Amino acid sequence: MTPEDFDKLQSLMASRVGYALTPDRMQLAEHRLGPVARREGYHNVEALLHTLWSRPVGSLGWSIIETLLNTETWFRRDRNVFDLFARELLPALHKARQGRAIRIWVAGGASGQEAFSLAMAALEKNIPVEILSTDISQRALEKGGRGIYSSFEIQRGLTARSMLRWFEPVEDQWQARPELLHAVHFDRTNLLDPLPVDLAGKGPFDLIFCRNVVSDMIPDARAKVLDRLYEPLLDDGCLFLGLDEKADGKLFRPVAGRAGLYVKGPSRDQRAA
Repeated sequence: MTPEDFDKLQSLMASRVGYALTPDRMQLAEHRLGPVARREGYHNVEALLHTLWSRPVGSLGWSIIETLLNTETWFRRDRNVFDLFARELLPALHKARQGRAIRIWVAGGASGQEAFSLAMAALEKNIPVEILSTDISQRALEKGGRGIYSSFEIQRGLTARSMLRWFEPVEDQWQARPELLHAVHFDRTNLLDPLPVDLAGKGPFDLIFCRNVVSDMIPDARAKVLDRLYEPLLDDGCLFLGLDEKADGKLFRPVAGRAGLYVKGPSRDQRAA
């Protein structure tokens, strides 16, 4: 991959998904694009990118973007977050909502481990939940929708008890049980765009999880995403970011002593006054 190709890739990632493809990831980018080039019938990455620049093809561009995004995730990642959710937020919200299903949006949910972790916690307490898990990667969404994980993936974050309670062995993989699959809806969205009307209709949301997503974005995109998360969240709802992520500006304010947890700041009208 030439430096010029990498410059164009940086622009592509920033403009389409707000992702900051930093210079230290040039070799990683070339390594990840190798299989894409072979799959698409090109003899090397340079030939793949030449086609992209000279004759832009939507599906090819998105395939490259999805390959370069960091979609790594695992079950109950950052266990303290899930302990807080299960022990404090779930019971409080269940009481406040007077028995209606708690609505959760997992934004940037990749292949579903985070959404299923939330669903397991709620269902174990017999608390109804409706979870929307969205991502830009169609490949990740398809995996989440199937609810099938390898032995390595299923053991990454889950106890043996949880594995056996919520998943069934299928050959050398593990399949989420029907009640778990029923609790989570997967759909494709770009967080730089407004939430589509049909998905917005699944809200407004009591909780939004957008963890380990905005830290990889350029500043303008980060601000736009946080703005997109503001309106769908109920006024007394909570936003979870990654433990090391910050909500810049006045849209959200941190909860003291709860890393990554935010509540809504003043309304837009109040801020404008």
